[in-house]
Amino acid sequence: MEPAVSEPVRDQVAWTHLTEDIPRAKKCTVIGGSGFLGQHMVEQLLARGYAVNVFDIRQGFDNPQVQFFVGDLCSRQDLYPALKGVNTVFHCASPPPSSNNKELFYRVNYNGTKNVIETCKEAGVQKLILTSTASVIFEGVDIKNGTEDLPYAMKPIDYYTETKILQERVVLGANDPERNFLTTAIRPHGIFGPRDPQLVPILIEAARNGKMKFVIGNGKNLVDFTFVDNVVHGHILAAEQLSHDATLGGKAFHITNDEPIPFWTFLSRILTGLNYEAPKYYIPYWVAYYLALLLSLLVMVVSPVIQLQPTFTPMRVALAGTFHYYSCERAKKAMGYQPLVTMDDAVERTVQSFRHLQRVK
Repeated sequence: MEPAVSEPVRDQVAWTHLTEDIPRAKKCTVIGGSGFLGQHMVEQLLARGYAVNVFDIRQGFDNPQVQFFVGDLCSRQDLYPALKGVNTVFHCASPPPSSNNKELFYRVNYNGTKNVIETCKEAGVQKLILTSTASVIFEGVDIKNGTEDLPYAMKPIDYYTETKILQERVVLGANDPERNFLTTAIRPHGIFGPRDPQLVPILIEAARNGKMKFVIGNGKNLVDFTFVDNVVHGHILAAEQLSHDATLGGKAFHITNDEPIPFWTFLSRILTGLNYEAPKYYIPYWVAYYLALLLSLLVMVVSPVIQLQPTFTPMRVALAGTFHYYSCERAKKAMGYQPLVTMDDAVERTVQSFRHLQRVK
């Protein structure tokens, strides 16, 4: 009688057999691969002939071409098996900003990332590509065609962004070409697309509750929204270009659709595409900002007695009413980045993927 073989061991054997002819240079791990961006990353990597591991706190999908590792990002013991034998790590794990869990933000974004760096070095990983955010340089005032040379925000818009600054600093600071460990940070902005669990579902829920009637400001403020496939493309280009040009290590790169669009025009296109009314009443920016500020002060006063989570906050007003779009010139020149999907196609594909949320007239 043959001895029993556990499922994880059987899966590992099958995956090893499947990928044994793929060179190590094309073996990678996606940390956070069960999430929105991570799943799209996995799909594009597989399509480009990579062997892919996924490490996450949960297994979010099934794919026989992928080896899954479930564990805690802060545990070297959990993480090491997922990184052993791979050349490149894409780190896109992060708690949802809307959770407002400060302890979790710090633990995952900062402490977890420090563990990723150390474990990468122990496992012999050569390249670490971080998913950062363009908001690390945003303080709630206009940024027009901002470059990566702008300083980190001294007053970040929220604590989540504060921990993303810490995270990016530690990743870029770990770049060490002498020891064959190269790091870079990709800064997308306003990621959206099919299977998005945040932007579109939250927008539609607000519309259903009658909360999408007002435009903050004059509606002309340009913002970057970035289709998920373009974000993934930027990550993979960065990893591949690092193999040819180590001087890209230790740098951050803005990756957007390179088509700034008025914030309220973008939201209106999603809403009307799903049969909801676009916002049509205007409220001056500073009126909205000070109302949100007063509300946040009120919440602070009553917090010992009542725990409230207002959605109308100064940070959200700033995001909705200011210019914040970013230059992709560094990514274009350094790694030949060009968006794969235009804004028009991206919006259409996104709307089609959310037909199940449309309003029935």
